[in-house]
Amino acid sequence: MAKELRFFTYLLESYAAHKGTTAAHVLETLDEKQLTDFVYGMYEMYHSEAIENAFLDLDSLISTGKPAW
Repeated sequence: MAKELRFFTYLLESYAAHKGTTAAHVLETLDEKQLTDFVYGMYEMYHSEAIENAFLDLDSLISTGKPAW
């Protein structure tokens, strides 16, 4: 399994636990908003920062469709 996919899975599961939901629900939401590929492609940035920063970005993406930065 590619390191990007392993991290993407970890990110979804961690974010879901943080939000009190499931990784499947988070992925469904990202898919509906056509953000899955974008988030997957953010590996270089997300894996090198505190996971909470990625959570903030996911919150922004899901609510506005744009990254927090």
